[in-house]
Amino acid sequence: RLDMNRSEKEMKIFFIPGHVEIVEEPIDAPFRRVLVTGATGLLGRAVYKEFRNHDWYTVGSGFSRARPRFEKCDLLDASAVKQMIQDFQPNVIVHCAAERRPDVVQNQTESATNLNVAASGTIAKESAGIFLIYISTDYVFDGCNPPYKEHDTPNPLNLYGKTKLEGEREVLRHNPGAVILRVPVLYGDVEKTAESAVTVLLDNVQDSSVPSTIDHCQQRFPTYVKDVARVCRLLSEKRFQDPSLRGIFHFSGKEQMTKYEIACAIADAFNLPSDHLRPLTEVPTDSGALRPQNAQLDCSRLEGLGIRHHTPFKIAITESLWPFLHDKRWRQTVFH
Repeated sequence: RLDMNRSEKEMKIFFIPGHVEIVEEPIDAPFRRVLVTGATGLLGRAVYKEFRNHDWYTVGSGFSRARPRFEKCDLLDASAVKQMIQDFQPNVIVHCAAERRPDVVQNQTESATNLNVAASGTIAKESAGIFLIYISTDYVFDGCNPPYKEHDTPNPLNLYGKTKLEGEREVLRHNPGAVILRVPVLYGDVEKTAESAVTVLLDNVQDSSVPSTIDHCQQRFPTYVKDVARVCRLLSEKRFQDPSLRGIFHFSGKEQMTKYEIACAIADAFNLPSDHLRPLTEVPTDSGALRPQNAQLDCSRLEGLGIRHHTPFKIAITESLWPFLHDKRWRQTVFH
C-alpha cells in the first residue's frame, strides 16, 4: 500500500541567526495528482518526469523494476489496482504499461493479452471520475490507406494491434470519459539501445566492419517520448478547463522514414560512416509479426487544441543516443 503519510510531506529548513530548524510540512497537492502506470518503461519514465517537472504530485507504478523509486503493483491483480488507486486518489491516470513488442505478443499471447486488454479494463473500471489516458498505437490500422483520422475503421494486421484495439474498447466501455492517445514507434532516453526499435539501429551504424541490410519498405514516423509526455500533460491540464474533452486522439512525429533512412539519419547526426548500410527493398517472409506498410496518423484533432510541438529528429536522437557512442572523444567535444 502507498504510504501516504510519507509521500505527502516534505522537509523544510529554516535559518534564523544562531538557530537552524528542520520542519516537516504537508505538501498541498489536492488538485494536480497523477498516477503513471508502466513508469519504469521508456514512455512511462518520460511521462513521470514531465508531470513531476511541472508541479504535479506524481506517483509511478511498475512491477519487476519498480523498487525503490516507484510503487510496485501487479496490474493483473484487480484488488491491488483498486487499492493503489484508492490510496493515491489521483485526478489523472496515464496508462503506459503494455507489452508493446509485436513479436513478443505473437509468441506470448496469453500474458500479453492479459496486460494489454484485461489490465486496461481493470484500470478503467477503478478510475470512475478520474481522467484516464490510455496509450495506444498506430498498429490498430492496416497501413493501406494513410493518413488515418481518429474515427477511421481500425484493421490491425498483427496480434499486438488487436490487443491494443481491444484495450481501447475496454477502456471506453468502462470509462467513457477517457482519452485514447494513439502513437507510432517511440524513442527517447533509453536504458539500452535495444529498448526502442529506433535507437537499436545505432548498433547497425556503429558496427561498420560488416555490411548491414536494413528494411527500406515500411514507412515509419519515429516519435520522441518527451513530446508524447508533453501531450499527456497538456491534455490533462486542458481537461480541467474543459470536462467534455474525451475520446480518441492521434500524435506522431512529422518526419517519415524507413528503418534504413532512420539508420542513415543516426549516422549523419553523429558524423559516422553509413557506407556499410544497405537498403532492403523487399519484406522478408520470416520477419515475424506483420507490420503495416504506412500507418501515418492524422493529428489534426490535437492540433485543433493547439498541441503541435515536435522535436526535430536530429536533435532528439542526439539527446537520446550520445551516451552510447563508442567514440568517447565525440561525447567530450559536444557535451562537455
